Amino acid sequence: MEAVHNRRIASLARHLCLEVDTGLPSISFSPTSASRSSFGHVKQAPEDPILGVTVEYNKDPSPMKVNLGVGAYRTEEGKPLVLNVVRKAEEQLLADRSRNKEYLPITGIAQFNKLSAELILGSDSPAIAQKRVVTAQCLSGTGSLRVGGEFIAHHYSGPKIIYVPAPTWGNHLKIFPLAGLETRTYRYYNPKTRGLDYQGMIEDLRAAPNGAVVLLHACAHNPTGVDPTKDEWEGIRNVVRNEKQQLPFFDSAYQGFASGSLDTDAWAVRRFVNDGGETFIAQSYAKNMGLYGERVGALSIVATDPAVAARVESQVKLVIRPMYSNPPTYGAAIVANILSNRALFEEWKVELKAMADRIISMRHQLFDALTARRTPGNWTHILNQIGMFTFTGLNKQQVEYMTRDYHIYMTLDGRISMAGLSSRTVPQLADAIHSAVIKFSN
Repeated sequence: MEAVHNRRIASLARHLCLEVDTGLPSISFSPTSASRSSFGHVKQAPEDPILGVTVEYNKDPSPMKVNLGVGAYRTEEGKPLVLNVVRKAEEQLLADRSRNKEYLPITGIAQFNKLSAELILGSDSPAIAQKRVVTAQCLSGTGSLRVGGEFIAHHYSGPKIIYVPAPTWGNHLKIFPLAGLETRTYRYYNPKTRGLDYQGMIEDLRAAPNGAVVLLHACAHNPTGVDPTKDEWEGIRNVVRNEKQQLPFFDSAYQGFASGSLDTDAWAVRRFVNDGGETFIAQSYAKNMGLYGERVGALSIVATDPAVAARVESQVKLVIRPMYSNPPTYGAAIVANILSNRALFEEWKVELKAMADRIISMRHQLFDALTARRTPGNWTHILNQIGMFTFTGLNKQQVEYMTRDYHIYMTLDGRISMAGLSSRTVPQLADAIHSAVIKFSN
């Protein structure tokens, strides 16, 4: 008992910073050893090459700064846009007092899944009519790609290899390796023509293993804005389907946002699905409904027959359950409300086309501004590319100069978000490009 008493006195003395002779051996407490972390070896990670642009933009005190890095639509005034149709859908949801906050099923809202499949495949899709399509609500496009990648890694009978275009959205190169797939590239962009390297793409797909997975951008290729023509899509499909029996995996992040037409932007996906082969499709509603922060997306898997589809769905659930258990309700409920309500759906198409048309207008304004300044080089690719992004052809040195001297923020590969431009900022960008091209040659 005396020993216990002495220890208590010593503890209290340490707390009060007193010196007391307890007759016990002294114990040394080192702040350095006490604060040593098991994670002290962890290195500081670099900023994301895309999201990091906004971090640097936010640090810049200049009133002239322009952010053309992140792929998010802005109004002519440079403000984020919430679609009127989204506001209306939200109001209807909030007015429905029968709604609750219960967990969703693992694959999400059934109505959302049905309508998402019909949106990308067409309401008259034979695959849907034949019950060969499995759709799961996922966490936007990123989550849809990850779930699809993990399912393939666990269950695909072909090579666990996925080919992605060079270049491609940077997250593709992180998502698929973490999902368990070996990730390789195929030629896509020709920097000399600033267009599609169709021959290189075909050669690389032919050289890829039979049965390999091939990632394809459904429309508005990110980051280049370069899409195949319909004839080129047919050539790609012939190699993937007939010559190599490969598995197409479409990333559809911009349906309706590229051309202004939901059907036009889904043409390639529907062409592949309607030939009867198996297909994976990841959808996102971030861009075309402006639901960036709601993280709303869907993964659709087109199987060969209903029995296979049912078994596939059961295994997709086993991928999702330990990953995030089930998806959130709110964003998907907004989408389902818009897609199921004829008036809201028609209003959405009008607003969607207005966004696409404004981006197309920015392309023409930028091209005209560079032409008026007699900027060296051929800038017709700005008009020929499509969707949110333009691959300018500017090099790293030119980009850094434009950021430093003109406060134009963009990714170092020369990609700019046309959706971030306005009539007010086009002249500033054109001045910056003209100066950079004159000062630094490629």
